[in-house]
Order: sequence, then C-alpha cells, then structure tokens
Amino acid sequence: MSPLRAVIFDTDGVLLDSAGLHVAAWKTAFDGCLDAWASDGGRQPPFDAEREYRDLVDGKPRHDGALAFLTARRIALPAGAPADPPGCETVWAVAARKERAFTSVLRTRAVEPYDDVRPALVTLRHQKVRCAAVSALRHARPLLEAAGLAGLFDVLVDGADAGRLGLAGKPDPALFLEAADRLGVAPARAAVVEDALAGVEAGRRGHFDLVVGISRTGAPDVEELLRAHGADVVFPGLTAVVDRLCGAGL
Repeated sequence: MSPLRAVIFDTDGVLLDSAGLHVAAWKTAFDGCLDAWASDGGRQPPFDAEREYRDLVDGKPRHDGALAFLTARRIALPAGAPADPPGCETVWAVAARKERAFTSVLRTRAVEPYDDVRPALVTLRHQKVRCAAVSALRHARPLLEAAGLAGLFDVLVDGADAGRLGLAGKPDPALFLEAADRLGVAPARAAVVEDALAGVEAGRRGHFDLVVGISRTGAPDVEELLRAHGADVVFPGLTAVVDRLCGAGL
C-alpha cells in the first residue's frame, strides 16, 4: 500500500467549533416555518437539533439540507431558485432563511478553532504532509482566515468553489476529489477527516485510502453511525489522527 501523502479536512466540527451555530441557524429556519407547513389542522414537531441535524443536514450544502429535512417530514415545496429571498414558500427560500440566520450570528460571535487543530496541522506540515480544508459553506475561507488557520493549508475548497465549478455536495465526493486534484495527490494516497455522516460517506465513495470519523463528544451511537456510513476509524480529535498517520510512516 502506498504511504499517505495528504490529508483533507472537513471544516465545521473538525477544524472550527461552529456546529452549534449551524444547529441554531437550521432550527431558526425550520421552526419559523412550521405553522405555514401545517396541513389539515396538524402541527409539525420542532426541528430535532440532535437527530435530524445529524441525519439530515449536517455537512450538506444548505439547499440539500433543506430538501432532506422537507422530504423526511413529507413537506412538498416548489424548488424555487437560488435567488429566492428568505421565506417558507420554496426549498431555496428555506435555505436562504438558514443562511440569513447563520450570517446574523457571525456578526456578533467569532468562530474559534478547536485547541488540537493548530498543533496537528503544524505537525503534519513538519512531516511534509500536504493538507486541504474542504467545506460546502461559502463562509469557510474567511472563517479559516479569521481563525488564523488558512496559512496552514496548501489548498482550500469551499462553497464558492463548488458553485463556480458545479460540484455536487456531500455525500457526493466531488469536493474531496477537487481538493485531492489541487493537491496533486490521488485519493488512494490521501486521507479524509470528517465529523458528518454525509462526509464520511463521501470519503468512502471517493475511494480515499483512509476515512477518519471525528466524534468530539465520544457518544457511542455517533461512533457507530460514522463507521456504518464509511469511517475506517473514529477518533475524539485530531491529536489521535496525527498519531495514527505519523505511526503509519508519514
């Protein structure tokens, strides 16, 4: 087996402690529309910030996440268009509600990197391992720059790149494959590090040599789900990832 020469990191929940902001933004977007979506006098239950976030929207582009939630709830809306303003009438309008809620939070709250991120990236850099950061979010690049991490990556692929290049969102591996291509490394010589179910599934579909699941809470059910969706190993953070990779002879 060829040694691994590159690592491709998801951003939210792996590098940046931003998952809670996304959960809150999705909850604002969905719960604010529930009355409008009620049918035959019935009411939709509130968005489940744990199970539905993990199973339906985590790691996906906002349109895909909105569509997955609506489909699971059997709520049929017109697709609309990407330019739709925030609202409840179309899938794109709901996605825009999430975007507006998330952007509003970012104006008042900084997104910090996890404590283990910088040491892990510095170690990999010293080992001459090429690193990429990937995210479906258009905000990812400025967030990584604000966190002082952008300079530790050889490649950044974000939602703006995906839109310009027409790259499908996770669980399609297109974002990861684009990062590998920019790194000049075949997937068979690269690892993917992800915390989302859609992300580890994308790593597996992309035929990356090693797919690492990150479960910072250490919850057994999350570890089981990550493995079921394609993770080869599951670690609580990046220190263990570096130990595993450097122990493999990087």
